[in-house]
Amino acid sequence: MSSNKQEKKFEFALSKQNYMLMAIGFAVVILGFILMIGGGSDDPNVFNEDIYGFQRTTLAPMVVLLGFIFEIYAIMKKPKQ
Repeated sequence: MSSNKQEKKFEFALSKQNYMLMAIGFAVVILGFILMIGGGSDDPNVFNEDIYGFQRTTLAPMVVLLGFIFEIYAIMKKPKQ
C-alpha cells in the first residue's frame, strides 16, 4: 500500500454533546413513565380514584412528550466546529 493514502478515521454520526443531550432526554422520558406508576388497588373489588389523578392523566404524559421533543432536539443539534 502506498503511504499517500489517508486512512479513514472512525467517527460517530453525532458528537459527544448530542449523546449527552440524548441521555438527558431519555431520563426525562423514564421520569414521565415513573410518574404514571401507581394508583392501583390491592383489592380487585375496590375501585381506587387515584388512577385519575392529575399526576397520571396530565403531568406524566406531558413530561414524556417533552422528553421526546428534547430527544428530537438532541439529535438535530449541530455540533460546534
